[in-house]
This record gives sequence, structure tokens and C-alpha cells, in this order.
Amino acid sequence: MSGTLNKVMLIGHTGDEVKMRWFEGGGCIGRFPLATNDSYVNKSTGEKMISTEWHTIVVRNKAAEICEKYLKKGDKVYIEGRLKTRKWQDDQGKDRYSTEIQCIDFTFLTPKNENQQTEMIAQKKQSGVETSDSREQSVSSTSPGMEEDNLPF
Repeated sequence: MSGTLNKVMLIGHTGDEVKMRWFEGGGCIGRFPLATNDSYVNKSTGEKMISTEWHTIVVRNKAAEICEKYLKKGDKVYIEGRLKTRKWQDDQGKDRYSTEIQCIDFTFLTPKNENQQTEMIAQKKQSGVETSDSREQSVSSTSPGMEEDNLPF
């Protein structure tokens, strides 16, 4: 086979909000950490172990703006992209490397209602409002007669 392939597919949870960087001419880059988990059983102790791998996701231009608007910390997302290693020098002149996922495609996997419910809880906690019911109610952003989908846009 003479061709090559550089493809990454991840499903994980965001570890922070999308951090944006804007450039002259209107272009932008968004970065956020993505956590993926792997579980296994320790043979000597029988204990279930979970290891977390952190990935830096890089999205560009319109995709970055969409991610900034709709992705929140803890959201589940599918990322498809390619590996890119960057090299730079630190303050002591030593070469440093960073491997990132350059996002080509993504799909939000956290349902809209769950996002809204999480936001409502956070807003109530910030404002000090206590609810008498321990269950939070979800709010639908669609008007009657509109078909509801899993996409936030």
C-alpha cells in the first residue's frame, strides 16, 4: 500500500470551555481538552481501574465558533480529525513537543435538554435559589409543532 492515513476518532467528555483565539482577517482557532476513559480489572487485586487520557482538540473558524457557543464543560462529543505534533522552545531553549487533534468533524452527543438542565442548575446555584423539588425540570427550546432533534443548531 503506497498511501498513508492520519485519522483519529474519539468519543469523550470536554474538560473545560472552548478557549478562542482570533486573528486579523476574521479567522479563529478554538482549543479544548477532551477526556477519554479506559477501564480494566487489576488481576492482582481484582479492583476495577479506570485510566483517563487527555487530548487537546483544535477546531478552526466557523466550527470553532459553533463549539464555543454550544459545548460546555462535561459535554459528551464525538471528534474526528488527525494528529498534529507541534514543536517549540521553552524559556531555557529546550525543544518541547505537543500532539494535538486537528478536528475535521464533530457531533455533539449530549442531548439539548441535558445541556439546558445543567445550565439551569448552575444558574440557580449561582443565584442562591433553592428548589423545593429535588428534581430539575428540563425546558424545551422548540415551539409546539416543531420537530425536536439532537443538534443544538
